[in-house]
Amino acid sequence: MNKREKGNNYAFIDGSNLHLGTTTVDFWEIDYKKLRIYLLNRFSIIKAYYFIGYIPSNESYRNLYHSLIKEGFILKFKRAEKDHNGEIKGNVDSELVLNTLIRENIFDKALIIAGDKDYYCLLKYLFYKNKLLRVITPNISRCPKLFKRSFVNNIMFPISNIKEKIIYREIYP
Repeated sequence: MNKREKGNNYAFIDGSNLHLGTTTVDFWEIDYKKLRIYLLNRFSIIKAYYFIGYIPSNESYRNLYHSLIKEGFILKFKRAEKDHNGEIKGNVDSELVLNTLIRENIFDKALIIAGDKDYYCLLKYLFYKNKLLRVITPNISRCPKLFKRSFVNNIMFPISNIKEKIIYREIYP
């Protein structure tokens, strides 16, 4: 993976998948400035859409939103709501899929950062249209077997492969 991809490429990132995959499973935090630079330099990612649940009353989330924008991510919000268990969920899957398909004729290739089986149909569609650049999974051990079987050969890799390039800090549970 040393060569640089060329083109007008876009990234579509499931923010919750990314954050939870690195912090609660692998116990490290991403430096989003480093991630944005890596995506630009390695994959020619011109636009990086970051899908995230919106919690207007939470000040720390507002700081997160501002820092992501500052680092060059385009935020796409879905209002976070409590599920039947009382957990706050942003559930951005459908927004990510729809926004990717809306922009299909604008970008050359799409890089998807997600590890959720709900994205399989999008990945399969982009793959067969020769529009899928890469799939970066937040946690390979929790990645659906369907992804592993279908998107190998340098199309899919875990974010831990680039941890040293984008790490902010280790978290100790």
